[in-house]
Order: sequence, then structure tokens, then C-alpha cells
Amino acid sequence: ELREKDCFYVDKTDFIREWWDSKDSVTLITRPRRFGKTLNMSMLESFFSVDYATRGDLFEGLSIWEDENYRAIQGTYPVIFLSFARVKEPDYLSVKQRICRLIAEIYNRHWYLVESDALKENEKAGESIYDLREHYDIEAEYRGMIKSAKYISPLLYEQNTT
Repeated sequence: ELREKDCFYVDKTDFIREWWDSKDSVTLITRPRRFGKTLNMSMLESFFSVDYATRGDLFEGLSIWEDENYRAIQGTYPVIFLSFARVKEPDYLSVKQRICRLIAEIYNRHWYLVESDALKENEKAGESIYDLREHYDIEAEYRGMIKSAKYISPLLYEQNTT
């Protein structure tokens, strides 16, 4: 949005290169409030996500776009973007419910996986993908989230490579 509306933007795309080249299996990004954590994560999503495969224009003129190798991988990966930036509920139970809703939004966005060949029949019959549209018990939702969260990433990867 910042790039599309020609707003002031400090080029932080070298972060993409540093992060990608480090090949870390886990990355923890800690910064003070209002220090650009969500903006950086949004930038990563926009760069890597297949949802932005045709949006190389967002990175033209920025540091990352100078490297042909990075231009080749822009928009080629399934990305799960989950931000807790708007989770500001007053108590633990409400926070748990809000997080379940955020994960439900991810599943609803990728519900097509249930209809695809990415899931085996026994997985479709089981609880590997938890249909949050039908459940209102927070503890059941939470258990379902834990159980099914481990499935979405490999399913998205498999769907993207088939």
C-alpha cells in the first residue's frame, strides 16, 4: 500500500536478502513497539507470496530488485502471514479466542486445500484441517488449532509444487 500510494518509504529490502541468505530455520524478530516489525513481515509476505506473483512492480527500484536471483524467486512461495499486532484483548481467554479467529481466517483463505488433491482421503475425513466455521467452544477451537496448525504449511507447499 505504501508503494502503491507513492508514500515515503525507507528501502528495507536488504532485510529480505540478509534473512534469506542466513537460511535460519527459525527467526525471532524483537524490536520496540512501533519499530516496523509488522511492516517488515508484510514486506516479506509481499515479496515471497504466490498471491503477489504478478506484483514485481512493488519492488522495482528497490535494493532487492537489483539482484536477478531475487527477482526470480519473487512471488514463488506460499506464505502464511500471522500478525498479533491487533490482538489487544483484556484477558487471557479473549486473547486465546482472538488468536483462534486469526488462524481461522488463514484456514478460510486456504479452504480450497480441502477440495484439492493436496489432502489424502483419510486426512479429509479426519481433523487435519479444522473447520472453525462450525465450532464455538473455545477449548475445542484451541485444541483443533494446535492439531491442525502443523498441516497447513506442508499442504500449501505441496499444493504450490504440484
